[in-house]
This record gives sequence, structure tokens and C-alpha cells, in this order.
Amino acid sequence: MVSFPLLSAAARRLEGKVAVITGGASGIGESTARLFSRHGAKVMIADVQDDLGQSICRDLNPSSTTFIHCNVMNEKDVENVVNTATAKYGKLDIMFNNAGISDVAKLNILDNNKDDFEKVLRVNVVGVFLGIKHAARVMMGARKGAIINMASVCSIIGGGASHAYTSSKHGVEGLTKNTAVELGQYGIRVNCVSPYLVETPLTKDFFKHDNEGVGGVYSNLKGPVLKAEDVAEAVLYLGSDESKYVSGHNLVVDGGYTIVNGRFCMFKQS
Repeated sequence: MVSFPLLSAAARRLEGKVAVITGGASGIGESTARLFSRHGAKVMIADVQDDLGQSICRDLNPSSTTFIHCNVMNEKDVENVVNTATAKYGKLDIMFNNAGISDVAKLNILDNNKDDFEKVLRVNVVGVFLGIKHAARVMMGARKGAIINMASVCSIIGGGASHAYTSSKHGVEGLTKNTAVELGQYGIRVNCVSPYLVETPLTKDFFKHDNEGVGGVYSNLKGPVLKAEDVAEAVLYLGSDESKYVSGHNLVVDGGYTIVNGRFCMFKQS
């Protein structure tokens, strides 16, 4: 658990804003919920991990941080989250569609299971679609808002993860761009964040690496190790007024990983 230091009112970048974070009970979602709260936002954490989500709310300010159960594959759940947030706090300024899953990487497509493939897409793409849809429903009237979707470096490269996960993240980037075009006329910005490997319970289980850091094995930028709170800072930027003219953008947080051809690099050290 990361504890952020207190900020003065003048330094809080989300003062008075209301945010919903799906998948906010752990990993990048949890770090973002904590950072948003530190910057003055009222935060609704939406997740299927009830105990973890409620624990975060107790740890933060219960009057400005709320947990609600939500399975992003269920439209009624997503609709209820948005309705509850607006009823409780009066508006919705930021929607962070962060919830996502991966599957076991099978190198041979013949070994891939249709049901597993579809489940990843239902959570990672359909879940994002539902989040955008219901956030837009309330943001259109206000004629402003920031929608941020969780993508991945796998949204712009191939070979980094399973077929299902890579397809889903490409889909998130496409959906981000398409909805940014539509919703711009209402003053709603839609962007996505594409981080490199972050050590979360999901990635540690997927890559089966020890506590030395899953990212360091493949990193291009030596020295820093990407952490969940670093990605949260990128989300904070996209949710704040500092990015008021940024829309349809895929903010890649990867230390230059996706610009390198690892098989042909004249700068690679032996």
C-alpha cells in the first residue's frame, strides 16, 4: 500500500471533482483512487473485490470515498455505478475505465479456447464500452468531462501477450479514438493510458516472476522501475484540467519500450 503525503488546497489538482474508478480495489486502480483522493476528488471505487474496496474507503476519507460492487460485464451494474455516483455527489467529472483481466498465454492459436478469448474481450472491451456509454450519458448534459480507459503497450504492438489480451487492448485504443470524435462536440475528452509492465497481482500471476520486478526483465529504460503509482500520475494528468485540450490520445507510459526493435538494435549492449 502506498500512502501519498497531504497536499495544500492550492496544490490539489482535482479539487471539487467527482470520479468513478472501475477495478479500483487493487493495483493501478487502487493507486489511482488514493492519488485522486489526495488531490481533492470525491471517488467512487467500483469493483468485484468487495472487502478490498471497502478497506480502501475506510483507509481514506469515508465521506468522500465510496465503494460499490460492480461487474463491468453487467450493464446494469455499470449503469448503477454512474447513477449512484451522480445521486450521491451531484455530478460525474471523471470516469476511469480501469477494470481488466488477462488469460493464460498459449503460444499456439490452435490451443486457444473461444470462451476464454471472449471473456477477456467482454471485460476489457465491452466493460470499457459500457463505462464510456454511461459516463457520456450524464456528461453530455454538463457538456464536459474526462473519460480515461486502461489500455496497455499491447495496444500498439504484437507479441507481448496473449491473442485475447492484445486484441482487447487494440480494441480499447480504437474505441477511445472513435468515442473521442463523437463526444468532443459535448466537451467530453476521451483518452487512454498504455503502461508497460507494472508489478500488480495480475501481472505477477501472468508472468510468474518473483518479487524482483516483472518489468525489469524486459525494460528498455534502465534505472527506474514502473510502479502502479506512476501510471496513476498519468491518469491524474488526463483527468485534470491540465489536459483540457488532450483528447483521442493514447498516453504510452513505457520508458521507450515500444519504440525498440529488440531483434535489431545497434545500441544493444552484449
